[in-house]
Amino acid sequence: MNLRTVLTTETVNLHLQGKTKEDIIDEMLEILIAAGKVTDKKAARECVLDRERKMSTGMKHGIAIPHGKTDTVTDLVACIGVSDNPVDFDSLDQEPCRIFIMTLSPVNKTGPHLQFLAEVSLLFKSAEKRQEILKTSDKAEVIRILTE
Repeated sequence: MNLRTVLTTETVNLHLQGKTKEDIIDEMLEILIAAGKVTDKKAARECVLDRERKMSTGMKHGIAIPHGKTDTVTDLVACIGVSDNPVDFDSLDQEPCRIFIMTLSPVNKTGPHLQFLAEVSLLFKSAEKRQEILKTSDKAEVIRILTE
């Protein structure tokens, strides 16, 4: 899995405004819709919220990885958002989140989805990378930080 093939500057938002988990999920879906990656927001939103109901995708260290499997995409799609303010995402460590990575993948393709989630979770074990992402104002720089 090469994150560079999935992420582009048009799928990065460095100033999410949402105050709740649902707000952030909606904003992230808007990024994917604007980039032409998702056509049915309602169906995509439902699959992500359904996944959140099973178990929160708020990880540790201020990161959340909302995701879902849906027939509204033909291949794995992803976007990254950074919130100006910490958002409660029911995280494992009970800390609010500021970095969000959303991915949606087709129901019938499991491999790329699991590979993406594994790769992304490894990247964020680095406190240095998390700080770099929070500090930058350059979308291309976010992708560089994640893919180097």
